[in-house]
Amino acid sequence: MSKRIIYEMNGQVCIVVPSPEALASWTIEQIAEKDVPHGKPFKIVDVTDIPVDRTFRNAWEVDVATLTDGVGAESNEFPKPPEPATPVEPEPAQSDEVQS
Repeated sequence: MSKRIIYEMNGQVCIVVPSPEALASWTIEQIAEKDVPHGKPFKIVDVTDIPVDRTFRNAWEVDVATLTDGVGAESNEFPKPPEPATPVEPEPAQSDEVQS
């Protein structure tokens, strides 16, 4: 996966790296809404936008005004998928024949 989720918390830049297992079932937007703290704005960025040199990672900054892709949801659980529709039994075909 070449995307990351970033948000700011207490003056620190936080980066979420979605797992392949989570991405197999959920979109990156759903993962962000679940994993970013409630009400915190986030941005989904390309991995190349994150500095490779982690020496000064505690000094990284982000302009909060650029975190415009969504906000963390109230719950830290994935939304339940919709219930599958109950299959409807087909009605038997009408026949013109009279059975005796």
